[in-house]
Amino acid sequence: MRVFRSPTEYTQKDRGAVVALGNFDGFHRGHQVVIGEAGRLARQMGLNLTVIVMEPHPVSFFAPDKPPFRLTPHQERASLLESFGVDQLLVLNFDKTLAGMPAQDFVKDILVDAVGAKHVCVGYDYRFGRGRGGGTDVLGWMGDMEGFGLSVIEPVTLGVEGYAGDVYSSTLVRSAIREGEVRKAAALLGHWWTLSGIVTEGDKRGRTIGFPTANIEPGESLMPALGVYAVRVSIDGENTFYNGVANIGKRPTFDKRDILTEVHLFDFNDDIYGKDVRVQLVCFLRPEQKFDGIDALKNQIITDCATAKTVLSDPENGAKRLELPTLEKYLATHPVSGTEHP
Repeated sequence: MRVFRSPTEYTQKDRGAVVALGNFDGFHRGHQVVIGEAGRLARQMGLNLTVIVMEPHPVSFFAPDKPPFRLTPHQERASLLESFGVDQLLVLNFDKTLAGMPAQDFVKDILVDAVGAKHVCVGYDYRFGRGRGGGTDVLGWMGDMEGFGLSVIEPVTLGVEGYAGDVYSSTLVRSAIREGEVRKAAALLGHWWTLSGIVTEGDKRGRTIGFPTANIEPGESLMPALGVYAVRVSIDGENTFYNGVANIGKRPTFDKRDILTEVHLFDFNDDIYGKDVRVQLVCFLRPEQKFDGIDALKNQIITDCATAKTVLSDPENGAKRLELPTLEKYLATHPVSGTEHP
């Protein structure tokens, strides 16, 4: 996947594409329909499949003090899009200039003049331009003027228990994660939800009680419910996964107050300080709690490890149960498009 940091990086040979527009935070099943339909058209038309996103997220730009809320920070989102089969990713710098750009200028300057869009795919509620003044109506009449087609993806409803009839949205996924329902969040996403970060040195207390942990500082990702999780971990982008148990919280037994992710990997002794790790949260095991002493904590960790191993051995929770979505899989499961393509 080629990544462009500015429309000015496009050359004549890069132009001409089917473009999917959106934030795509989390890349849930609804997002996959938008980009999947763009991919279908790209193949039919012999064009690049291009996705245009903005960074930082507009919410972060307008409300910089807002607590972390993103399901997928930029690098994680880019990785998901690349795995899906996106050919080009244009990352627009969301600053005062872009925030103040009229919708018509966005279409003319970026979609038409820079990218050379031949067709655009968006969700039904997509908004863009100064004051969110542009929507599918602007894209429609400007497409007629500038010569590109438009596909508007109608709401994609779901049948996941507890959400039947609702529309797939990042808000629903965030709600599930905040409540510790990470397996339900994975069902909404169509892939396991992941925390990522660099392993840092801690106080190494876990090593002294027989449970060494990899400590990961919280980043810009949404904070899930505090507690203990069964997890799978990959290191430095490798395809090998290691099973383990993670505590996300303040470690009240040791009177700590900062929030930290501590991951204990089963049957693993390698030095991974400074490594980039991705932690798939598979199942919430219990809330964080304060113990009377080290022995009580150690006994609970033994129980947590046994529970996590049982959970992770269940085929329903297997890594391949929710493999990363791809365009090939999307087209195979959606062989006939229900979308009108003007």
